Amino acid sequence: MSKSFIDLKNKNVVITGGNKGIGQKVAIDFAELGANVIIIGRDNNALNQTLDILNRYDGNHNAFSLDITKLNKVSETVEQIIAIYKSIDILVNNAGINISKPAFEIEEEDWDKVLELNLKSLFFISKFFGRYMAEEEGGKIINVASQVGFVGYHNRAPYSSSKGGVIQLTKSLAIEWAKYNINVNAIAPTFVETKLTEEMFKDKKFKEDVLNRVLFHKLPKLDDITGAILYLSSNLSNFITGETIKIDGGWTAI
Repeated sequence: MSKSFIDLKNKNVVITGGNKGIGQKVAIDFAELGANVIIIGRDNNALNQTLDILNRYDGNHNAFSLDITKLNKVSETVEQIIAIYKSIDILVNNAGINISKPAFEIEEEDWDKVLELNLKSLFFISKFFGRYMAEEEGGKIINVASQVGFVGYHNRAPYSSSKGGVIQLTKSLAIEWAKYNINVNAIAPTFVETKLTEEMFKDKKFKEDVLNRVLFHKLPKLDDITGAILYLSSNLSNFITGETIKIDGGWTAI
């Protein structure tokens, strides 16, 4: 891994939702590769625990407690980060939420909560950091979308809508920001077994349905997801922009 992604050493990397699940795993991967990792999240305990792990590796690592739906606070935090690091090379937009209910049971509050975090906040934090990337004439932005941004699934109307929006936003930003040498891409994972999805997979019928839709009939490991993020962050992907890599074990191939 270190030979493949050697260019990531000393890069300044911001990861939203970097204290749990996919975000935490890729934060640790970046730290192992010698990057300076800045994680953003709302759970102070999880942030501090993750920062303790990151600090086992060389680099200038940091954690910021932030609700990224509070745009004035986001702007302030971006300024703080830039003041410390001077520039940001890579932004991983990983923070997200799902409210799983049948469509008839979705309330306005549910819809707004999911779309605000998954799509609106993702756009604005990209905008705030993107300005600095434009000044530096380069950067990589990787958005975490979902396979259900391409295909529908039960009880996920707001989530699917938000992730479909992320996929289209990825294309729009890639088109606008190519002139600044900013690559904007996304990944679209299938369901991953983490602490965040553990409760869902207690439903054996649901888990079996998911496995039956994956051609390999198994769930991906976190490494399967984070490897794609590292690839899109590295020089190996310099001529890729506006794309979304599906990491779904063939779910959407059928």
